[in-house]
Amino acid sequence: MKTDLCALSAVELLALYRKKKLSPVEATRAALDQIEKLNPVLNAFCWVDRKQALDNARHSEKRWLKGSPQGLLDGVPTSIKDLIVTRGWPTLRGSKTVDPKGPWNDDAPAVARLREHGAVLLGKTTTPEFGWKGVTDGPLTGITRNPWNPKMTPGGSSGGSAAAVAAGMGPLSVGTDGGGSVRIPGSFTGLFGLKPSFGRVPAWPLSPMGTVAHLGPMTRTVEDAALMMNVLSLPDSRDWHSLPYDARDYRIGLEDGVKGLRIAYSADLGYAKVDGEIAAIVKNAVGKFRDLGAHVEAKDPGFENCGPLFAAHWFPGAAYVVRNTDPRKRALMDKGLLETARMGEQYTTAQYLDAIQKRGALGVLMNRFHEAYDLLVTPTLPLAAFAAGKEVSNLLREKRWTDWSPFSYPFNLTQQPAATVPCGLTKKGLPVGLHIVGPRYADALVLRAARAFESACKLPGPDLSKL
Repeated sequence: MKTDLCALSAVELLALYRKKKLSPVEATRAALDQIEKLNPVLNAFCWVDRKQALDNARHSEKRWLKGSPQGLLDGVPTSIKDLIVTRGWPTLRGSKTVDPKGPWNDDAPAVARLREHGAVLLGKTTTPEFGWKGVTDGPLTGITRNPWNPKMTPGGSSGGSAAAVAAGMGPLSVGTDGGGSVRIPGSFTGLFGLKPSFGRVPAWPLSPMGTVAHLGPMTRTVEDAALMMNVLSLPDSRDWHSLPYDARDYRIGLEDGVKGLRIAYSADLGYAKVDGEIAAIVKNAVGKFRDLGAHVEAKDPGFENCGPLFAAHWFPGAAYVVRNTDPRKRALMDKGLLETARMGEQYTTAQYLDAIQKRGALGVLMNRFHEAYDLLVTPTLPLAAFAAGKEVSNLLREKRWTDWSPFSYPFNLTQQPAATVPCGLTKKGLPVGLHIVGPRYADALVLRAARAFESACKLPGPDLSKL
């Protein structure tokens, strides 16, 4: 075929399989060749299993030739973030402290569901150590880079997944999001990324960061993410936090648009500092919802800067990670993670319990906010991608990654569904993300709104010929 197979979406690949115009083997080989070509530049994958992927693709090919695909994703090349346990492959979590010998006997729920639906697993994608920060670099795997400009970070902590999907190394990846880790790299690399409602996608083992951590799809199109949600949201008894199973098909209603919806637009949540170019691009993008028939009103949700509240949940999680690491190996760990853990150790039980109460109040505030508004839209991030290998863009302005991601982590605290969709490019040609937040459990509504915006605002991908 003359078509660039690496540019096709999962939905497009499946349509070609169905018509017997393309084989899963061809698509998988194209993705693997793309990895071989571009991974030395981008460092998106830390583990690739070419033999297993091609073997699975051949089995998929036989099923499609018989007209009996195994599931919704049969034959689609897919990657897994290296925080998510995967049978037979080491899950090192970006850390030199994890023994590669394993044993690796289990699939996390997301991986198990993908296998059951025939997805061809290519390998594991890079993450900062234990996913602790919003960029992707660390002592084990080094620096992961952005396909739009390799000098820039793809964000994190699902930066390897973002770089892989944006660079055509398979159309689908599963990321984790404990404070923005799907949406931050989605914004920096021009992808769609969804953080579903907490518990909608079963997770096991529970993240050391606790109940702020979600799993979600990272894709180039909203339709692909909806298809993935049909698989990822299937039940798994190992997650006792998971929501009751909802058998909905997330593709149904995806094209229903936003006409009549009440959308609140907050340029800065009332307190965040946003780069002027980013603010202008997002404001222009929000106007498209008006064009599509939604009622858009400038309105802040009304909560104060919840950076300190998030830190009271996240930093003790980092302390828990370090405390459960062999003291003899701690010198091997990322210095930033160790610093964050020391800050986490300083929280008292009373302070942590107080943070839980304040988190509950924040959740109630947002529940009430959504009685008046169907959706909240903001910038995904207040800045574009900055230099790779750095935790912050400017040490004079920011000390930790949480200082430049004020729009993402509030909605980990409230456990609401939130997505990023690309809405424009800066003058330097870097992607900008629009953040769409829905009421708890309204994942389908967030997908629907994102699809409406996507249909009205189509952006090109990165120029991979320059890599």
